[in-house]
Amino acid sequence: MRPRRCPALLSALLVLLTNAAAACSHAAPSRFSDADRAAVVRVLEEQRAAWNRGDLEGYMAGYARTPELVFTSGGHIRRGWQETLERYRARYGGDRAGMGTLTFEILTVQSVGKDGAVVLGRWKLEGTPQAGAGVFSVVVERRPEGWRIVHDHTSSDPPPAAAP
Repeated sequence: MRPRRCPALLSALLVLLTNAAAACSHAAPSRFSDADRAAVVRVLEEQRAAWNRGDLEGYMAGYARTPELVFTSGGHIRRGWQETLERYRARYGGDRAGMGTLTFEILTVQSVGKDGAVVLGRWKLEGTPQAGAGVFSVVVERRPEGWRIVHDHTSSDPPPAAAP
């Protein structure tokens, strides 16, 4: 007896294999790439540009909009995107005049697996009563909306020593 062929079954198998191959071609990245490093740096550069045009909401777009966001500075721990925004608004006012000019120096971008990085850098703020400088480390995570800061630890340099 000759085996029967089932065209519908073969067609369904072909569709299944084609879809599986397509899914594999769009799989999540397997490592932290140079493009990822550039995207992480771009988040910080976009924050700097937003800050310097007085756009506090644009600056906050670099942070994950989640209650799990952690921001530490000046011995205080703040949790959540909204609380962080409110603290920035209270301190800087949310306009160009109160925000001054911000610069960053990114010292390192260290991958933490394929979907995370720790950025170490220096910051400097001029042209505002809150002027200062210091260091920061941020944890950046690959999220559906792109790379976003999920943890920010910022500290200020000590004041200069008094002249003798």
